[in-house]
Amino acid sequence: MARELIVEADGGSRGNPGVAGAGAVVVDSTTGEVLAEVGRYLGHASNNVAEYTGLISGVTRALAIDPDAELTVRMDSKLVVEQMSGRWKIKHPAMAELAAEARRVLTGTPVRFEWVPRAQNARADRVANEAMDARASFDR
Repeated sequence: MARELIVEADGGSRGNPGVAGAGAVVVDSTTGEVLAEVGRYLGHASNNVAEYTGLISGVTRALAIDPDAELTVRMDSKLVVEQMSGRWKIKHPAMAELAAEARRVLTGTPVRFEWVPRAQNARADRVANEAMDARASFDR
């Protein structure tokens, strides 16, 4: 049976667009242990670009930990969750490009997307804010 990893992903922009960052936390679903935190400083970008970057960074890191894992992606971005689940159309060209990149990374990986309230996404939000505050990307 494949290991399940949870990816908590978020992105933010101070001013939309503005100074932006993305964050992701990879968690072992069985133990609850945080396996990795990835922050990306994006410079000047929109909130939606930051959200997608958080998703891509998180799933990339999760699959580096275990390429055979099943993933549950939790985000407070209804837009990204609905677009990646195929329920909402993607009209903006930049968003379509990011969604295509996320799909490429996820090719062959069982994945489930879940929307969570913002309060339940605090760890990924913290990591995104750390990247914005430091104006630096990191992987720990």
